[in-house]
Amino acid sequence: MVRIFAAGDFHADISTARSLAQRAVDEKADIIVLNGDIVEEDRTSGVMKYFVETGLPVYLVPGNHDWLATDFLAAQYNVTNLHAKSIRKGDVSIFGCGGANVGVHRLTEEEILETVRLANDASAKKRVLISHVHPAGTLMEKFSGFIPGSSGLRFAIEELKPDVVLCGHVHEAEGIEEKIGDTVVINVGKSGRLIEL
Repeated sequence: MVRIFAAGDFHADISTARSLAQRAVDEKADIIVLNGDIVEEDRTSGVMKYFVETGLPVYLVPGNHDWLATDFLAAQYNVTNLHAKSIRKGDVSIFGCGGANVGVHRLTEEEILETVRLANDASAKKRVLISHVHPAGTLMEKFSGFIPGSSGLRFAIEELKPDVVLCGHVHEAEGIEEKIGDTVVINVGKSGRLIEL
């Protein structure tokens, strides 16, 4: 079993970062996963510090506000950018697709689909997809009249059938948990969530 503490969308809020890192420790997480919009473009100072100081492995994917900063943060703090990659923790594969289908650094729906396909480790017993954007056709999409879900991500979920998708992006949908087929989709938001697999 692996205990994943996941959060995102805290946009360089140092107080929130500190609190989330402490919760990961308190909740006895094995790893920390940050699913984007953890910084705000060039406001990167100190945000990763608290997560790294936990001593837990830290993984992240970019959001639509920190696309350019993610590789810098990964290198500076010796953490792993999971965009288009996967890692294994026992029988669990954790794989990522950052970014979103809106914004300056947007990905096309085809790029989102292909990134998820590339990162997927089909041989794992359990698979967790870390995404910034939420899938199209979900309740999460209805919480914002102007932020569409990703049809590429939805297609990838229907095709690859990961066990869990951890997403964010729509702040108003934080905490929502729903299903696409047998896949559980959770908007972890800035409150964070512990997932056990």
